[in-house]
Amino acid sequence: MNQKQMRVFIVATLLVVFGASSAFGQTIYDNILNPLPGNWDNYAFEANGTSELGDRIMFAPATGRSLTSVVLTMSNYACQSGKWFSINCVTNPGATYSHPITLNIYNVTGGNQVGTLIGSVTQTFTIPYRPTADVTNCTGASAGAWYDSASNTCFFGQASNITFNLNGLVVPDQVIFGVAFNTTHYGYSPIGESAACFSSPGGCPYDALNVGINDPTNMTVGSNPAPADAYQYTLYSSCTNGPIIPFGLDAGCWAGFKPAIRFNASNAPTSRDDCKNGGWQNHTTASGASFSNQGQCIQYFNNGK
Repeated sequence: MNQKQMRVFIVATLLVVFGASSAFGQTIYDNILNPLPGNWDNYAFEANGTSELGDRIMFAPATGRSLTSVVLTMSNYACQSGKWFSINCVTNPGATYSHPITLNIYNVTGGNQVGTLIGSVTQTFTIPYRPTADVTNCTGASAGAWYDSASNTCFFGQASNITFNLNGLVVPDQVIFGVAFNTTHYGYSPIGESAACFSSPGGCPYDALNVGINDPTNMTVGSNPAPADAYQYTLYSSCTNGPIIPFGLDAGCWAGFKPAIRFNASNAPTSRDDCKNGGWQNHTTASGASFSNQGQCIQYFNNGK
């Protein structure tokens, strides 16, 4: 196991089952666990000196390419007070913090390198602190973890999904995406140690915020053309244990460890026939809303979309 894999926390193995369409539009790529467990494999930005992490992906054929939303799994190890690895981790129920996270989408150029930027969106997300350490159910090697009664499992971090709004960004069949955010010492604009949280009992929560990872062999929609490759901007945690600057291909050691992400797109009907014979179930409005029946789909087309 290499240095990167040792820093990924492995907690379970689950199979993904997810429908092809939702309120956010038609799913054209899906590498997210559903239902989401208490926590899952993840990759740490602060611990690995990373500013941006991503992948090259292929969208499902015969689907829309006007992106409505992108869902990303995050894993948070921050407590309001104390540390995730200690029994002094304390969090008030429902407590959250906010942090800006960026999604970049690039063209693919020669040699599967990062091409021109297609689009970028930065949103501030509400992230739940992980729950208080359970000293009754989580002991021994699990001391300091929180207890998930639904799965009867102790977890050190907590998984949650965030959703980027893309507002109709049109993409080609294949893209490279990157997720970027700042931590105390890393990121494109490191926050630094002068932040008030740095000297607080729990430290700065964004330093314990990680990107969720999943094995692409579990994916349900789209395809992953290079299962052993990823893309990074990192100072030292790469397949060669050296820097990758700027954001670029990191080849050879990522098999089974790809960012857990879902892309949704609109697939508006281009004719009345698109709505017939059950076709309405595979189409959406331009904003990504699903149709409830064939008549609604035809009416949408007749009204000029």
